[in-house]
Amino acid sequence: MSVATADSLKERKRPMTREERKVIVASSLGTVFEWYDFYLAGSLAANISMNFFSGVNPTAGFIFTLLGFAAGFAVRPFGALFFGRLGDLIGRKYTFLVTMTVMGISTFVVGLLPSYAAIGILAPIAFVACRLLQGLALGGEYGGAATYVAEHAPQNRRGFYTSWIQTTATVGLFLSLIVILVLRLSMSTEAFNDWGWRVPFLVSILLLGVSIWIRLQLQESPAFVKMKEEGTGSKAPLTEAFGKWKNAKIALIALFGGTAGQAVVWYTGQFYALFFLTQTLKIDGTTANILIALALLIGTPFFIVFGWLSDKIGRKPIILAGCLIAAISYFPLFAALGKYGNPDLIAAQEKAPVTVIADPAECSFQFNPVGTSSFTTSCDIAKSFLARNAVNYANEAAPAGTVAKIRIGNQVIESFDARSAGAEAAAKTAAFTKTATDAIRSHGYPAAADPAKISIGMMTLILTVLVIFVTMVYGPIAALLVELFPTRIRYSGMSLPYHIGNGWFGGFLPPTAFAIVAATGNIYSGLWYPIIVALMTFVVGLLLMPETKDRDIFTYEGEK
Repeated sequence: MSVATADSLKERKRPMTREERKVIVASSLGTVFEWYDFYLAGSLAANISMNFFSGVNPTAGFIFTLLGFAAGFAVRPFGALFFGRLGDLIGRKYTFLVTMTVMGISTFVVGLLPSYAAIGILAPIAFVACRLLQGLALGGEYGGAATYVAEHAPQNRRGFYTSWIQTTATVGLFLSLIVILVLRLSMSTEAFNDWGWRVPFLVSILLLGVSIWIRLQLQESPAFVKMKEEGTGSKAPLTEAFGKWKNAKIALIALFGGTAGQAVVWYTGQFYALFFLTQTLKIDGTTANILIALALLIGTPFFIVFGWLSDKIGRKPIILAGCLIAAISYFPLFAALGKYGNPDLIAAQEKAPVTVIADPAECSFQFNPVGTSSFTTSCDIAKSFLARNAVNYANEAAPAGTVAKIRIGNQVIESFDARSAGAEAAAKTAAFTKTATDAIRSHGYPAAADPAKISIGMMTLILTVLVIFVTMVYGPIAALLVELFPTRIRYSGMSLPYHIGNGWFGGFLPPTAFAIVAATGNIYSGLWYPIIVALMTFVVGLLLMPETKDRDIFTYEGEK
């Protein structure tokens, strides 16, 4: 090793200066506010459904809300491409300011949108438009923040310092839950559902002002400045990052061997867990938010622990271990959530199993994401009712033309075909719903979880374990992605696989999992989606992902 190279390496391994610590704090705090904005739509899914999607039935409305939430994830890769290119061409700092402004304003506007009752179909359209803008902004934000921090960090502590950026997604979610919880506790349920849910969105305009002020205090990344001074920057970062096989190959490995599995573990441990508590176990929103918030509070420091550990033993073994352990343990952990969260529901499933007896040709995919199914056959009506009430059911084929029936224990309830009911459809729907509701209640299926029977301690423990899985896969991922790509294409190169993984594999997890549950009749079957993706990442990462912890990102020029 030459003297110059040794000196350069020694310089990169020195302790962080006070100014560099300021960079970490400022970057992390600004990114927390962006995640807070982005995740409000998920935390308030039920209220958004009631206000913007009230023109359809409650089940479809909730699914459309999840898809609206997912729309923000769908466009994140496009934001990564657009803002990643800007970040590699004009700098990390200025791209920060643009993405933050777009995020803050679009979040604020959601809080002002009129409801479906006021403006009809324009309400959900406007909501989805705001989600798309948020997704584009976040697509450009994360890669810049991670790159910016990594390029300021000493080489031998890059995992530790970038792990602070990794806490921001969870802290942003935690902040959104706390704000919502404080509002729920400070007003009546009616007031919160009427206007209180809008307050967290409106507060974002204040966070935007703070964030912009923070980012204006920062200087440009030293690695970017060095690259500009030496004239080694890329004139076409997107073409170089994804148009050349040597770099495109790394991006694909980063996606399938890293971010895809990391994403589904992240969203299963936090968002899907929240939806499972409220929609499946029927735990009230306040209690569910408290449980998730407690788990996040306990588990969040482990982002730092695993980031620090990745500097010692490597990024790859920690991330892949997290994917494998999560995949193996999801079914027993979620079964335990059911046992300790709503024991009456689990007992009813065991004592009074439910079967839908129907002509398979009459059964549609219940959670149709494009809304083309009208759910009017006798099978659809029966399954839609059971799905709304989180009732497990088996499927039994009946002869063609048979009217669907629900069998609960020894009781049989006949559904009806709304297509032939004509003007009596509404009355028949009400009568069927009452009869079926009385039946499931009489067999012990609860309308809601009994607060007195919820084991707060065990639920918090299980949810904390799920969060720790999240910290294993997410804590080291920023350092890994930064180290995979050279400076001239780093912003673009790392952003796209990160946002495809988290935006598509992760963002579509809730609606996909709920669709699987409704189709199969098993409240746990949605877990197959994250399990399969996590196992895929474990295998691909084990075989193809390089270990990067010892790379000097100032001198690394990519694969030759």
